[in-house]
Amino acid sequence: MREFELKYGCNPNQKPAKIYMKDGSELPVQILNGRPGFINFLDAFNSWQLVRELKEATGLPAAASFKHVSPAGAAVGQPLSDTMKQIYFVAPDAELSPIACAYIRARGADRLSSFGDWAALSDVCDASVARYLKSEVSDGIIAPGYTDEALEILKAKKKGNYNIVQIDADYVPAAQECKDVFGVTFEQGHNNFKIDEELLSNIVTANKDLPRQAKIDLIVSLITLKYTQSNSVCYVKDGQAIGVGAGQQSRIHCTRLAGNKADNWYLRQSPQVLALRFLPTLSRAERDNAIDVYMSDECEDVIGEGNWQKIFAEKPAEFTREEKKAWIATQSGVSVGSDAFFPFGDNIERARKSGVQYVAEPGGSVRDDLVIETADKYNMVMTFTGMRLFHH
Repeated sequence: MREFELKYGCNPNQKPAKIYMKDGSELPVQILNGRPGFINFLDAFNSWQLVRELKEATGLPAAASFKHVSPAGAAVGQPLSDTMKQIYFVAPDAELSPIACAYIRARGADRLSSFGDWAALSDVCDASVARYLKSEVSDGIIAPGYTDEALEILKAKKKGNYNIVQIDADYVPAAQECKDVFGVTFEQGHNNFKIDEELLSNIVTANKDLPRQAKIDLIVSLITLKYTQSNSVCYVKDGQAIGVGAGQQSRIHCTRLAGNKADNWYLRQSPQVLALRFLPTLSRAERDNAIDVYMSDECEDVIGEGNWQKIFAEKPAEFTREEKKAWIATQSGVSVGSDAFFPFGDNIERARKSGVQYVAEPGGSVRDDLVIETADKYNMVMTFTGMRLFHH
């Protein structure tokens, strides 16, 4: 297949639309089911690059959950604890493959943002992934292959219209890439910058103890940032992105946005949230929405009289601001990466409030000494990568 006609471009008025190879060669994908659109393919190609690089850098199966050309979450395939299974709606006795664990974790970073996502897998999609996706709202998936059982399950989604794309795992893009904006063509070299443990060797803080898991987490953070609309900051724990702040004009706003998402991820594991008893008629998406509101300052919208009866089997107690703050304060061992340097120590101050212990950023600010001083104040480990990771 040398070209694929799309229904329309970014918006319905943008016609005609298609994808093709400028050199006339075959496309590196096969559409096994459905009819992916313009934005679907942007998500597919960005997410595939992310998971492929994560697998290469860590040796672990990797997955991503994309929305609007940025990852809502990304993760490597480490096992799920019983608590993780509960907050991600996985049966306690479910048999999960490593690639299934990766996708469940990726989607679990920010389940509200992942509603209607594009899924990406570094490895062959098996039935374990497909069974989980069957109950989730998703637009499509890209992977290097699919088992027969997985294909059968996925082809039944969305009344048979679920988008399934198979990528040639050996495909290598051209060295130069082009993009047209307002009738003007931009050309640049493809971003082949390699992110691995070697990139983390320049530790600039007094504390230089960077354990293996923290290295994995920082790599997950940096590779996620490489394919996130800039400015961007990413919090990671146990091989899983737990907060991505994308496309903000201010670095501190990235840090706050991602930190707030990381806090919400951790709040979902609190005794108050785990104890919520939902009506059995509620869908996963409805439960996710209810949890999000319950943890917010608008909790009366779900626990107020006349409201809770539509959601819960019994009325929950209010999750007070003091209780939430106390729970978040128990979070620790989190890693954070930034796609450009932190210009002020306020980013470190905000990151600390979400349990950050490890930091990776390019360095190069005129205030690097103040940023390092702030990290040292909290005995953090911070590495300067020397490489900006903007993506637009």
